[in-house]
Order: sequence, then C-alpha cells, then structure tokens
Amino acid sequence: MNFVALKMLIGDRAKYLGLVTGLAFASLLITQQAAIFIGIMIRTCNTITDMSYPDIWVMDPKVRFIEDFKPLQDTQLYRIRSVEGVDWAVPLYKGLIKARLANGAFETCIVLGLDDATLIGGPPGMIEGSLEDLRRSDAVFVDSFGAASKLAHPPAYPGGPRSPLRAGDTLELNDHRAVVTGICRVSRTFQDQPVIFTTYSRATLFAPIERKLLTFVLAKAGPGQDKQELCDRIQRVTGLAAYTREQFCDMTVDYFLKYTAIPLNFGIAVTLGFIVGTAIAGQIFYNFTLDNLRHFAALKAMGATNRQLLGMILLQALFVGGIGYGIGVGMAAAIGHALKDTNLSFRLPWQLMLISAGVIGLIIVISAVFSMRRVLRLEPAIVFKN
Repeated sequence: MNFVALKMLIGDRAKYLGLVTGLAFASLLITQQAAIFIGIMIRTCNTITDMSYPDIWVMDPKVRFIEDFKPLQDTQLYRIRSVEGVDWAVPLYKGLIKARLANGAFETCIVLGLDDATLIGGPPGMIEGSLEDLRRSDAVFVDSFGAASKLAHPPAYPGGPRSPLRAGDTLELNDHRAVVTGICRVSRTFQDQPVIFTTYSRATLFAPIERKLLTFVLAKAGPGQDKQELCDRIQRVTGLAAYTREQFCDMTVDYFLKYTAIPLNFGIAVTLGFIVGTAIAGQIFYNFTLDNLRHFAALKAMGATNRQLLGMILLQALFVGGIGYGIGVGMAAAIGHALKDTNLSFRLPWQLMLISAGVIGLIIVISAVFSMRRVLRLEPAIVFKN
C-alpha cells in the first residue's frame, strides 16, 4: 500500500513538484527569517559575552540594557571593591565617540575603555599586535570589520577600492590623536558600528566632558562565592544594580523584545510563510486527492480499510513535507553561509531546525486533513460510475 501511495504521488509530476516547491518556499522563509531574528538578538549582547572573564556587571539601577548609558561616579568603584566576596573590580567606559577620517568625514564608533592596570575586558582575539600594545602612547585597537569598512582609507582614485586601516595609522577621536596599535577580532554589535578599544584613562580624555564617566564596573566573585548572593550583597551595600553576565545579557535581549518592533516585523514574515505554505500545499494536495478519488475508491472496493487509506494520504504528505523541508532548510543555510562575511546577522541553531520541522509538519497535517475528509466519505461504488 505504501508503494502504491508513493507511485500515485510521484506519478502526477506537476502536483508533486508544486507541493515540494510550496513547502520548500515556506520552510525557507520561516527558517531564514527566524535565523536572522535570532542573529540580531544575539548581537544585542555580544559586548557582554565577549568579556567572559568578569562574573558580575555593576551599573546604575536605571540601566535597562547594554547601550543604556547612565554613568556612575568614580568613587563607586572603591565601594564595590570593599564589598565582602568581591575578588576584584575594574572600571569600564563604554560610549559613542565620533572619529574623524582622513577625508574629513565622521564616523560614530563604540569606544571601550579598559582598566589601565589589568586591561580586563580586552578583545577576544588579535589579528595585528598584542594586548600589551594598548599601553603605548595614544594607543587604540580597532575591530577588523570597522577597519575594513567604515574606518577604511578612502580610495586612491574615484571608484577604486578602499584600503583597510592598519596598525600604525592614526585617527582623530573627538579632536584627540589616536594611534592604531592593533587590529582585533570581536563579535558584531547590534548597531554594527566600529569598535575601538583603549585604556580607561585615555577613553575619558576622548569622551566629551561630563561629570560622570564610569559606565560599568566589572567584578569577579571570590573563590567559592555564589554569584547571585554577591550581586544581592552589592545591591544592599552600594544601592547599585548588579547582575551576572548571563542576567545582564538576558535583560538586554528582553528589552529589545519588549520595546522594539523587531519581533513584530519578523513575526509577520514567519506567519506569512506559514500561511502561504499552508495555502499552497493545502490546495494542491486537496486537488491531488480529488483527482485520485477513483483510485482510492478502487482500493476501498478491493478491501482496503479507511485506516489504510488515511495512512496512504499521511505517507504522501510526510514524503513531500520531508523533501520540501530539507530543500528549504538547505537553501536557508546556504544563503546564511554565502553571506557570512556581510552585515547579515544569521544564526541557525539546531533548536530552530527542530521548530521549523515542526511547523512544516503542522502545515502538511493541516493539508492532509482536508483530503482525509473526502476519502472517509468515499463510496466504493464510485469506481463503477462513468
């Protein structure tokens, strides 16, 4: 019976290819849009995850996400260091500063100022130079994406290629000279702006003059110290907000989920993929069943039960669903891989592939249900009618 079901399905080439194409398109749209959405959400807290050494982030209680700057007084650093259970605590400056390029254009950059003594919070990888080079006079590190794109040198001739920023080049940050002593590797940020590392004291010179410049305090829990208990203790003693790295990352993602239109926009695209896939697959599969009612009636007249006929329809639906899902997910993965070096944010975890498979499975089940109703009502005598 299973062989007969597949022969009936593949024998009608036009409807078979239409079913596979419709399900592949739905799978592609759902998987790709969801993967881009996940990639964007991951980018929102990449700065936090890149700094994996500190356990705890301390900040103003009104801070809602990583880009919500509410600086503290420098004296708060010493209060945090005095809290029982804190192994060490270092300052971190994070702000947006305009860089003036060689052609006179301005580019807004994310500037991270690291503790002068320890350089904790430095980039996760270096392409040119070493972390110690940040101690040189006027030294800064530039991330490889920014150095090759937005901060790159202008073309030597109209329409020519731009040459990437290299170690030894200079920048102007808020009317201050900065020497590039290294090119680093960092995760892409949500704003996709160039990332510049320097020391904390130098960052406060680059930054516009303000009364408070301490953006965050990075702390490490002592040996055997529970991180959550330490966060609660810091809050009681200092009145500041303290979160573990994972909590701060979740808080940042939650902010973008609740207070931006990103989830709505991608949700509409995924919903349209589901509706289009259901409409196309349902209509084609229903017409396919109508065209083969006489064959189902003949099988029923020969003794096939309703359960066997329904099993045939379900097998046909699962067969085209599996092929369509595989093609769609494969195309989504291929597009993501082909555009991995561009600004596209794309992340395809295995959990998303399971969810996408479940959605495609729901589409084919809905499509098969309408066909099953006609088969259940089928009279074997139809095979003897003209």
